[in-house]
Amino acid sequence: MKIFYTDTFSIPLPENHSFPKDKYRLLRIQILEKLGAQPVDLQVPEPATYEDIIRTHDPVYIHRLQSGELSAKEVRRVGFPWSAEMVRRARYSAGATIEACRAALEEGIAVNLGGGTHHAFSDHGQGYCWLNDGVIAARAIQAEGLVKNILIIDCDVHQGNGTAVIVKNDPTIFTFSIHGKNNFPHHKEISDLDVELADGTEDAEYLKALENGLDASMQNFKADLVIYLAGADPYEDDRFGRLALTKKGLAERDRLVFQNCLAAGLPTAVTMAGGYAPNVQDTVDIHFQTVLSALEFKN
Repeated sequence: MKIFYTDTFSIPLPENHSFPKDKYRLLRIQILEKLGAQPVDLQVPEPATYEDIIRTHDPVYIHRLQSGELSAKEVRRVGFPWSAEMVRRARYSAGATIEACRAALEEGIAVNLGGGTHHAFSDHGQGYCWLNDGVIAARAIQAEGLVKNILIIDCDVHQGNGTAVIVKNDPTIFTFSIHGKNNFPHHKEISDLDVELADGTEDAEYLKALENGLDASMQNFKADLVIYLAGADPYEDDRFGRLALTKKGLAERDRLVFQNCLAAGLPTAVTMAGGYAPNVQDTVDIHFQTVLSALEFKN
């Protein structure tokens, strides 16, 4: 199974920043240590090209992003300090999702150890997201003539608001978001299918809602490819999440998604999305379980 990583490209952040940048490196190390004997192929991707990016993003925004011309307010909205290194990392992360899509079409399942930056809109960033890697990848794969219809299954605890707006009038991309009702963003956009869950939702209720959402998505939209955002932040101890899933429940979530995709014959590209547990190893363990589940279904 092909796994794409970008943690060798820095995320320059101040000390004590709330974003757990080390989780990417720690996840890759855990994969190497625990899955070394498994058929995994870790690769550094090519970055998304300018042509890839502007199928999704406003060229004016991209010019201002790359040249450092964003206003202080625009940068604060993202929550990261701007730097050329940060923009480069975002391009490689989007490239990793593109390559995971290509590999999934060849092999069934592939993984980006980053990505899931679903809060980025066409003309601005938000919530730790400069570029919307999922939509960039979907449209790149469509432009290559590899598929027509793409289903985005977004299981991050936060609604994929940027994705919802970007694909609002695009009948070839269907987005299903299952998220905390009271989580960021406080103003929710309209996805093709939104499932909002109350604070404290636990495993059984979540899994039933997810199963219903998957059924509805696959019945109402005939996809050729799935992009799955496997956020670790529905976890009960996540700092920013308001749901209460256990690690066991999150592992079952992954299996449920993969089972449905496999049953429907849908190639699946996986991105890690969010995860902000106080103990970063908890987040790493949840992401690792996602990779392990993907490998099991790949085999």
